[in-house]
Amino acid sequence: MNRDSGQTVILYGVVITGLLFLAFAFFAVAQASTVRNGGQTAADAAALAAAQDDRDELFDGFLEALDDGAAWQDWLNGIAAIAGDGCGEADDFAAQNESDVLSCDEVTRNGDNGYTVKIETRFDTGKTFVPGADNKKARATATAVIKPLCDFDEGAEEIEITCDGEDFSIDPEDEDIDLKPADLFSVVLVD
Repeated sequence: MNRDSGQTVILYGVVITGLLFLAFAFFAVAQASTVRNGGQTAADAAALAAAQDDRDELFDGFLEALDDGAAWQDWLNGIAAIAGDGCGEADDFAAQNESDVLSCDEVTRNGDNGYTVKIETRFDTGKTFVPGADNKKARATATAVIKPLCDFDEGAEEIEITCDGEDFSIDPEDEDIDLKPADLFSVVLVD
């Protein structure tokens, strides 16, 4: 073997080693990104579940208050007192996404009530080639709020509401009111 072919083999070995190192580094970054994205998904789901639990309670309270004079308006505005377990729902949804709730707090953003939930994943990056990146879990935070969708005339004798552009006439005596929670309130993620 001559000197030039020996150098070529060494150069080829260095290039292959460098490419393998880059491949492992990209794999480690992909693992970290997957864990981080999974964590954010778990936080989003937990915050949405907490707010949806309260939204459902607001809806039920609205239906019960319809024959109680003007009390239904507080429920429809999303300001009535509720005793739901939004954080319990957050725990359930975090667990379904292989994560644990670190904190769950009631919040108000721009007048809308909701929850901020912080989670930590149960899954991690596993063993990686990159020093210091082994077995890293993700933490993520999300906030979801309940936005009332309805307007109404406070002086009207009948209960008529407009929700997201759709008009509803409600008879409090009607046992089968054709409304769903999503007709009256939206639940959205906010920054």
